[in-house]
Amino acid sequence: MQNLKTNVIMHGDSIALMNSLPEKSVDMIFADPPYNMQLGGSLLRPDNSLVDAVDDDWDKFADFKAYDDFTIAWMKAAKRVLKDNGTLWVIGSYHNIFRVGNTLQNLGFWVLNDIVWVKANPMPNFNGTRFCNAHETLIWCSKGPQAKYTFNYEAMKMFNDDKQMRSDWLLPICQKGERLKGSDGKKLHTTQKPESLLYRILMTCTRPGDIVLDPFFGTGTTGAVAKKLGRRFIGMERDETY
Repeated sequence: MQNLKTNVIMHGDSIALMNSLPEKSVDMIFADPPYNMQLGGSLLRPDNSLVDAVDDDWDKFADFKAYDDFTIAWMKAAKRVLKDNGTLWVIGSYHNIFRVGNTLQNLGFWVLNDIVWVKANPMPNFNGTRFCNAHETLIWCSKGPQAKYTFNYEAMKMFNDDKQMRSDWLLPICQKGERLKGSDGKKLHTTQKPESLLYRILMTCTRPGDIVLDPFFGTGTTGAVAKKLGRRFIGMERDETY
């Protein structure tokens, strides 16, 4: 798409920004939307110290209907801008992934796989009231059942000691030098994704030169990995501080 600017970060509402792009102009979309965590208050450890959890305003919705309406709106915009043979990845947790999957199918997307990202170093359940939540789920889908999507099968086998890549991926969360922090020592973004996760996703279903769109760009992991792999990217983020 000659008139489409790439390797750029667009500041503003992602739904409006996606609707401003040419139809069927991107090869892949990675979406890390708000999870609607519904914390309802501070999260404390047994010693009453505060857990640095997701309590940002962008993750707060009035109710499930408000969240569903938001999900429908951004997914419609994503489907419009995605090429017919492109694919969409959405990541979520138990808070939202079932609602996200339902909406995907209602809008005609065709689910190819659900990938379980097993965290090598998850945050414990401090109060011991539930299982330790040690994974997140990714849904990989095409625009429809007949789409001729890209799947780099052999490359994924190479990642997995020449065995067929499975749908459970053991990868660490962001840590040490990769975790971006402010001058106060606190992490800049509560849900920064590790480069290893995006590396595997982009290697799965894109080719050099492809355009990757991330409508919830955050700290820009998708763009950083896309550049390393010779892909082009478009990032969209409404919070200018990120």
